Amino acid sequence: MDTSALSFIFQIAILVMSVVIHEVSHGFMAYALGDPTAKYAGRLTLNPIPHIDPFGSIILPFVLSLLPGGIVFGYAKPVPYNPYNLRDQKWGPALVAGVGPLSNLFVAFVFGLIIRFGATTSFAIPAAFFEIASLIVLLNIVLAVFNLVPIPPLDGSRVLFTLLPYHMDHIRQFLEQYGYILLLVFIFFFFHILHPIIEQLFYWFTGLGPNLLGDFIECFRHGCSL
Repeated sequence: MDTSALSFIFQIAILVMSVVIHEVSHGFMAYALGDPTAKYAGRLTLNPIPHIDPFGSIILPFVLSLLPGGIVFGYAKPVPYNPYNLRDQKWGPALVAGVGPLSNLFVAFVFGLIIRFGATTSFAIPAAFFEIASLIVLLNIVLAVFNLVPIPPLDGSRVLFTLLPYHMDHIRQFLEQYGYILLLVFIFFFFHILHPIIEQLFYWFTGLGPNLLGDFIECFRHGCSL
């Protein structure tokens, strides 16, 4: 198996586990707030099988891997929950939505600490693990930042809808009606505006600057070794 194919397999494996953590976090927060829907559906598990969405977890990442620039991302099956079961009807939906991106940022933070620890102490982590840890940080940051974009069905829209006053409900209606179209337009034409945020978070978590981030992405996409 060539190195580019192996790199792609690693990306998909890390992506799948990252989106599983994201979705399970939604379910656990809903359960903590009084809604057992995800538990009864068997979705409070890190086993990726119940969470895999054929398009979002496999086909979309594969297609994106064929496009120039960037890095693959995707999604899992949304964890089901009933907002009417939440004890906090006002802020509950925003908490359930927000915990998904926060879980990805937490994963990125933990592996970022490992990278920093390995780079600044006598404990040297192997080069292969450094690449994998860096990819885990990067993919989880991309997932977190992307999901906070306030366009349905992304988590950021649920947070936005909670904050919108009642007299601006027409904005919610517009976004829900045209959300998927707006999301596709954003992905293909405006995703680059997230790059500075992703680069800054990557630097804060790992200590690696934008140049090293760009070199790392190119190396991992084409199967080279850092």
